[in-house]
Amino acid sequence: MLACAGLLATSVQAADPLPRGVFVEGGVAEHWAGPDTATAGLIWPWSWRRDWGGGEATALTEVFLSHWSARGNGGRQAFTQVGVLPLLRYGFDHGRSPWFLEAGIGVSLMDPLYRTPLKQFSSSFNFDDVIGVGRSFGERRGRELGLRLSHVSNGGIRRPNPGENLLQLRYAVMF
Repeated sequence: MLACAGLLATSVQAADPLPRGVFVEGGVAEHWAGPDTATAGLIWPWSWRRDWGGGEATALTEVFLSHWSARGNGGRQAFTQVGVLPLLRYGFDHGRSPWFLEAGIGVSLMDPLYRTPLKQFSSSFNFDDVIGVGRSFGERRGRELGLRLSHVSNGGIRRPNPGENLLQLRYAVMF
């Protein structure tokens, strides 16, 4: 299912099958036992663009691999997450400003099933909801630094569904 979603998301608007960027991201949860996360991923910008409200809306798709490390009974526990995240971006001043807002909803798989003393997911399949702010810089604005709030949960497919909230710092290079 994840592979189909990724193929669909990238084929809808991305004419080039090769990624046009890479990113790394680090995150922390909202509570003491929550995970620290380290993520690496690939970026496919879409060709879709729309003028909207004095700015420019664009879209991109990210495919990512994350390592989660959380406190558990008897020490740290490790989890692997793989996902696909389509995002909408809003660039200010008709896209001329280096500042942007972004939001998206993607899907991911977690292995093993996420279980800590404070939170227990009931499924490996999850949705990833993201909102963020960022700034591009450098030659052709090919570098990005961003801050994201992310919520990972199964959307109520199975109970319990406590979800996990993360604050993430992201650095990307476009080529």
